Amino acid sequence: MLTTIAIILLILWAVGFIGFHVVGWFIHILLVVAIVLFIIRLL
Repeated sequence: MLTTIAIILLILWAVGFIGFHVVGWFIHILLVVAIVLFIIRLL
């Protein structure tokens, strides 16, 4: 479940980073949340 959410967040981050440079801070928050979810999954 966490992996699925993290993958979706990474995809949203990539799409937002490429397509919508306007809300840069929000895009990077998605990336941080996805990385945190991956770390939690590994532990």
